[in-house]
Amino acid sequence: MKRIQVKDKTFEVTIPAEVIAREVRRVAAEISRDYAGRRPLFLPVLNGSFIFAADLMRELDLECEISFIKLASYQGTQSAGEIREVIGLAQDITGRDVIIIEDIIDSGLTMAHMIETLEHQNPSSIRVCSLLVKPDAIKVNVPIHYRALDIPNDFIVGYGLDYDGFGRNTKDIYTLIINP
Repeated sequence: MKRIQVKDKTFEVTIPAEVIAREVRRVAAEISRDYAGRRPLFLPVLNGSFIFAADLMRELDLECEISFIKLASYQGTQSAGEIREVIGLAQDITGRDVIIIEDIIDSGLTMAHMIETLEHQNPSSIRVCSLLVKPDAIKVNVPIHYRALDIPNDFIVGYGLDYDGFGRNTKDIYTLIINP
């Protein structure tokens, strides 16, 4: 298996680019089918979802818009437990179908906060689309309508996901090796 070094940690490939691409196409087909004839607004959560969002948008077969929001809850390899809104939504979503694009859902706290914040703006619907979901780490009930892959509760980098800002720029997804 291929390994990479990110800062002081060693990671090993666990999800190759070909698997990611296949699952992104599958999710895009599901969304295109479900939103045929509608114009959803996609809200990728920065920074981690930017690569997934770009690949997903290129695979969609429907008219849509995209805007970005930035929320932060990670420090190092652990969730910080508090969510800081860094960049807010600048457009009116009243009566719109909104699809939140997230890189990974682990505790679910960030997504629950995001949904609650958006509900106050009266969208027609809110759906969640996540590249990765850690079912064993979820602490709150969050509806995840579209998901590419379920993964174990390991720390990962690559394909937009980072370790202290580094490691986002890979085609594959890598898992932290505890004792390399």
